[in-house]
Amino acid sequence: MQTSQQLRTQLLSIDHRSYPAYKSLAGAYRFPRFVLSIDHVQGDPFASPSALSIHIAHRDAAFPEEYRQSAFERTTLADFLIRAFSRAIAGSSFRARGSGKSGLITISRCGQEVIARTACEIRENDIIVRFFVGFPANGRTIAARELEKILFDYLPEAAEASLFYAATDEKALRRAIFLARDQQSIRDQLGGLGLCAFVSDGSVLPRESGVSDRPMKDSIPFTSPERLRVTLKVPHRGEISGMGIPRGITLIAGGGFHGKSTLLDALSLGVYNHIAGDGREYVITDETAVKLRAEDGRFVRDVDISMFINHLPGGRGTTRFSTLDASGSTSQAAGIAESIEAGAHLILLDEDTSAANFMVRDALMQAVIAREKEPITPFLERARSLFEEAGISTILVAGSSGAFFHIADTIIQMDNYRPVDITEKAKAICAGYPLEARAQDIPPFALPVSHRVMTCQKEQGGSGRERAGSDGRLKMKCRGKEGFSLGRSEIDLRAIEQLADSEQTAMLGLLLKYAVENLIDGKRTLPQIADLLVRDLEEKGFSLFGREGSIYCGYAMPRPQEIYACLNRYRRP
Repeated sequence: MQTSQQLRTQLLSIDHRSYPAYKSLAGAYRFPRFVLSIDHVQGDPFASPSALSIHIAHRDAAFPEEYRQSAFERTTLADFLIRAFSRAIAGSSFRARGSGKSGLITISRCGQEVIARTACEIRENDIIVRFFVGFPANGRTIAARELEKILFDYLPEAAEASLFYAATDEKALRRAIFLARDQQSIRDQLGGLGLCAFVSDGSVLPRESGVSDRPMKDSIPFTSPERLRVTLKVPHRGEISGMGIPRGITLIAGGGFHGKSTLLDALSLGVYNHIAGDGREYVITDETAVKLRAEDGRFVRDVDISMFINHLPGGRGTTRFSTLDASGSTSQAAGIAESIEAGAHLILLDEDTSAANFMVRDALMQAVIAREKEPITPFLERARSLFEEAGISTILVAGSSGAFFHIADTIIQMDNYRPVDITEKAKAICAGYPLEARAQDIPPFALPVSHRVMTCQKEQGGSGRERAGSDGRLKMKCRGKEGFSLGRSEIDLRAIEQLADSEQTAMLGLLLKYAVENLIDGKRTLPQIADLLVRDLEEKGFSLFGREGSIYCGYAMPRPQEIYACLNRYRRP
């Protein structure tokens, strides 16, 4: 490892040379209180900026050891440091002048959720903070004096102000750690209390706008109905009261614009911890919950959808159903089967984004179209078996079909964003509107069985093969939260609503690339490959993707459920 002075000397020696000479700076350099690593140097001032990292030993950073004992505490500390470092560099970006991206200093922008990111890792012996810097140039000529300001003034100042405990807002950090512990405590208590979700009194569920995830100002605070109120004890806040949603089938009803979907959206993101001030800090959902919707046109391969769809015209089977252009009903059936394989214990559905014929068939339709002519067993007729025989709960938003009142264990009416427990009232009214007698020829309930064996062709070029770059490796390009491309394959993730950040989508791209290059062998099933990915991530963390120095800022950890969803949408071959 070289010294910071050697870095300065080498930097000044390439001043005014052609831009590619910057690549000679790659390596690690010892500064007085940290190690600065130049991990990747951009090839052009207009290209993606250079990847750098700062490494600080725990003995120097001096953050309390009690704040990094568990995985969720380390994730919380890392999130806190990313936000602090981002604030510290905010005034320094583009202070160094030049063409293209010259002078840019940037790190991941954290949202309302607390997610493990490559931007900061709390490891056994040290802290790593990864970020990007645009190496300055005049045209395509090195501007060494400008980069000297960044490396020897701006970055050390930012690091000293944000990455050492002595300079940290100690109270703010303690509040963040304590909040995370309380959130984890609630999550740990759900199962023992027979709950699948919890929403605390005082929560603010509406968001500022369609493009802002911050809480809406002057919105109505959440207040639990008395029958559903539970009081939990958590380690730091003490007692906290709110609505406990029991396991089973829960229906969220109410008029339009009264907050039904707002509550469901909050529950869907309750699988993550949230920062203080978000309003949903104590909206905690079973961590395996999956929110599903119809996906017309979706690719499906070898999925057992026989729980919902059988005897297709022409005798086509549904235990290994495949299509390049799924209908709303078949896509939703596949989504539920895939979620069960992914270990989901809670399914979240919104009538507005579901296929109508998949959800329910009314009495008149059943009278006109005989069951033997209808291959779909609607969700209405399967939800009870899903819970009683498989332990999978459902939370469903419905505003048009009253049939779901009959099967619900708990019925919540949203009235001007206030929840009202109307279970007894609705059940009494149901007596006057009986459901059509259930037909006796409904196919028996059976959990789906995965049949998909993943295969791929990795050679460069050629029809039906993944396209590799000149170095023989697959190329991955992320397209925000919507999806990514891997070689010639496009993976569409627009319907995966619980992806909270585009960096999670980028990570899914890396995971699929890793699976194609290392795990997919024509023998392993999709669940086997997904389980191997999850296991390797748990054991190796971000180092799964390569040696130290080859992992950059810009990736965030997805849940196992999103890993399954990604693999299921991989078309090749």
